[in-house]
Amino acid sequence: MSTTTDFKDYYAILGVSKNATPEEIKRVYRKLARKYHPDLNPGDKDAETKFKELNEANEVLSDPEKRQKYDRFGQHWNNPGYTEAPPPSSTNVATGDFDQYGDFDSFINDLLGRTRRKTSTGGFDDFGGGFHSQAPAPDTEAAIALTFSEAFHGVQKRLQLDEETINVRIPAGAKPGSRIRLKGKGRPSPFSQQRGDLYLTIEVLTHPFYRFEGDNLVCDIPIRPDEAVLGAEISVPTPDGSVKMKVPKGVRSGQSLRLRGKGWTLPKGGRGDLFAKLQIVTPQDLSAIEQEYYEKIQANTSFNPRTQLEEIKL
Repeated sequence: MSTTTDFKDYYAILGVSKNATPEEIKRVYRKLARKYHPDLNPGDKDAETKFKELNEANEVLSDPEKRQKYDRFGQHWNNPGYTEAPPPSSTNVATGDFDQYGDFDSFINDLLGRTRRKTSTGGFDDFGGGFHSQAPAPDTEAAIALTFSEAFHGVQKRLQLDEETINVRIPAGAKPGSRIRLKGKGRPSPFSQQRGDLYLTIEVLTHPFYRFEGDNLVCDIPIRPDEAVLGAEISVPTPDGSVKMKVPKGVRSGQSLRLRGKGWTLPKGGRGDLFAKLQIVTPQDLSAIEQEYYEKIQANTSFNPRTQLEEIKL
């Protein structure tokens, strides 16, 4: 929690303006979180500190209600019960007209979400100062970045939340944007000290070969022109090793072939499918015999893939 002597400019931490849209804040945060994630900067205390500041800034600025309080009250935004002082001539106090309350204590209790418990004798219970906090414990939002391997296989992670180290098990099959709830691991309520829940949003770092398209795992597979024309059997990498895949005759560049059960781990067990998107790659350095046979094919072929273009007019 920020204090008067420990104020942090969350906009400056993220490097965005005070007029930044939620989409811009989300985009910038994801980029910086990947850059400074401890897993990608092992042993770098500065990166670890920066990552914590980014999470703290994102937690506030990505929440419309928290951001509004932060913009309005500045360094006092998270100080329970803090409000702006009314003009000297005003009879209104903070959020309402004081006249509607029987006394000042009633006004403060309503402002802070407190209630007085009436006893059987008609008085008020004086337990714990006479009041009970009804304010719910706040939930905490945080992001955690995983490699493709960690998300696919599952992983144990240690997170630092304020002064506490939390161990969390990420199950196999976590996907970008999925959320994990850790009950009772959020920050405590400033009134009751009861703890809310911690919600972790999963970020999966970019992989050089695999990617997600919706719920499917996709990869690009280069093939030669002769393999596209005549068909072939080729090796395709999957998350748990290479497999043989048959390429049928006459495939097109960009066509996808499904490898059933070779895709992403499913949360309830089993595997999804992997889609291999074929990319026909032409050779750049031909041998003499390759040059000769390509020239023979060109001289003797009757196939014209542009026939339908002859009818196109404005």
